[in-house]
Amino acid sequence: MSHAPTDTPLTEEELLQVVITREEIRDVEFDWFATDTRGHVAQFLAAGDDTVPHAALQSEGLLERTHVWIDVRPETEEPNAPAGGFDEHLTPAQRRGAFVYDRLPGQTGVYRLVAAPRAPFTVSDMPASLQAYLNTLRLNVSFGAPHLFIGPDGSAHEITPDEQGPHPT
Repeated sequence: MSHAPTDTPLTEEELLQVVITREEIRDVEFDWFATDTRGHVAQFLAAGDDTVPHAALQSEGLLERTHVWIDVRPETEEPNAPAGGFDEHLTPAQRRGAFVYDRLPGQTGVYRLVAAPRAPFTVSDMPASLQAYLNTLRLNVSFGAPHLFIGPDGSAHEITPDEQGPHPT
């Protein structure tokens, strides 16, 4: 994302060195991944929020490899999006074993659970290079919580009903 325009495509090694900037992800859809305290993996749909953890921006190449690794896994279960409707189209990663969270509009750093796998995979199921990358994105929460706050420094906590206000979804 933050590489100089050129006629020559970047090599795989060069792509691993490309750092994504917050300016590049502001106001555009940006998906990133993290692990929880149990080693489960989640896909986060930032929906234009540029306050994603710093570690998620450190390698465009590793982010892309993570996407591909999940995208080529076989689907092992049916969609499990509690809200149904619009959320059904956000379940591909869940059908392959990852949790899926989407940012709540107008709430910086706040994500809602979209879909939860019945049989989640863990980071230890992934190739070593992706394990190392995702271990820099380990959040101190357990995925499956209905709402999470995640800060740009990688701090995270489950949002309690008291913090949610009258309309948490």
